[in-house]
Amino acid sequence: MEICPYLEETFKIVGRSWNGLIINYLSRCTDYTAHFSDMKRDLKTITPRALSIKLTDLGEWGLVEKKVVSTSPVSIIYELTDKGRALAEALKPMEEWARSYIELENEVKAK
Repeated sequence: MEICPYLEETFKIVGRSWNGLIINYLSRCTDYTAHFSDMKRDLKTITPRALSIKLTDLGEWGLVEKKVVSTSPVSIIYELTDKGRALAEALKPMEEWARSYIELENEVKAK
């Protein structure tokens, strides 16, 4: 029996360090957008270089779009695309599963 090639490709994206968390983060932001500095501040342990690389990768997959806002000074924001929003929605059941599993795990450890 073969593995579903679509699921395999999905995990190639989501399974890489930080990708799922960045998608989840942007999905929780107003208008699905955030500045680089906000992401760096809130995703505490990612390095600026790693965040930059991940945002570029997510952009190449069509999940995140980099937008330059013509203000003074110029502002750069990152936004989930429709494709990225759809993936964020698909990850919600996994988040719920994890929330239930972690709660169960903590209860077991407390005993």
